[in-house]
Amino acid sequence: MKNISRRGFVKMAGVAAAAVAAPGILGLASGCAKERSEAVSAAASTSDGTAAAATKAKVYFTKHIDAEHLGRLYEQVNADIRGRVAIKLHTGEPHGPNILPRDMVQSFQAGIPNSTIIEANVAYGGARSTTEQHRETLKVNGWDFCPVDIIDADGDVNFPVNGGLHLKEVAMGAHLADYDSLVVLTHFKGHAMGGFGGSLKNIAIGCASGQVGKRQVHGLTDYGKWVTGGLFMELMADSGKAICDHFGQQITFLNVLRRMSVDCDCAGTSAAEPVIPDLGMLASTDILAIDQASVDLVYGFGDDRKKDLIERIESREGLRQLSAMKELNMGSDQYELISLD
Repeated sequence: MKNISRRGFVKMAGVAAAAVAAPGILGLASGCAKERSEAVSAAASTSDGTAAAATKAKVYFTKHIDAEHLGRLYEQVNADIRGRVAIKLHTGEPHGPNILPRDMVQSFQAGIPNSTIIEANVAYGGARSTTEQHRETLKVNGWDFCPVDIIDADGDVNFPVNGGLHLKEVAMGAHLADYDSLVVLTHFKGHAMGGFGGSLKNIAIGCASGQVGKRQVHGLTDYGKWVTGGLFMELMADSGKAICDHFGQQITFLNVLRRMSVDCDCAGTSAAEPVIPDLGMLASTDILAIDQASVDLVYGFGDDRKKDLIERIESREGLRQLSAMKELNMGSDQYELISLD
């Protein structure tokens, strides 16, 4: 494995420039990601110029998107995963064109003992708004190779938000409390409200119950409307913190940067066709580090095919997800990228 500091990772742009023309090849360029990296580096220095101690999270990377490499990534971050294991992923609206490949997920799930895929109903109506409809959608989309637990089928349970920015508790699907460990398998992509959907979005909204929790995270209970912008990102961070605190060390994260439409998988067949090429997969035990690294990969891509996704992120104030997680001490935005290739 090759160790690459986050700063070095972003500054590899000149070396990688020739590789970015072909889809699926990682390209790293200067720009927002480089400026953000330099700002972090400067902030981590003391007034006399000496480097301040900073904890760097480990983020594992591969440019290959397949079952073998997903398993290899998981091996790097699964040390504390034990007992009854929930695998949270977005199973998508009917016939969604961008959801994770079922054969890859099937192989991954089969390799995790005592594991179950989990989902929760949605708050916006449609084919996943009730448990019965949701189960039919799971069949349509091919998620019938193992049991899928719709965790709010029997209601919800409140998870406390310790020191949250806004919320004191969030209603999660009641079955979530039945699991010992949580593996967060995320299709990283854009999102209509969040700007991007990474590991935080996958659990913060995805584990909240459809009737209560999702309304809390979207602001409907406290503000009476669907909130947007920075406030929505902060509510997501509160919800994510409740889940991370609940599972402690027995939670881990994998982001798949594949078919990254500007729209979430909740858009189904109406999702915009992806423009930016597939970039690879990441794994970490640090939720902030893995979402930060995923964003850096997008910003660091070497040509204009990234601009639509970046516009979606910035127009929704999506980067506030990252700073909110940092404020809540959910992880580190400084990381060491370790390539498995």
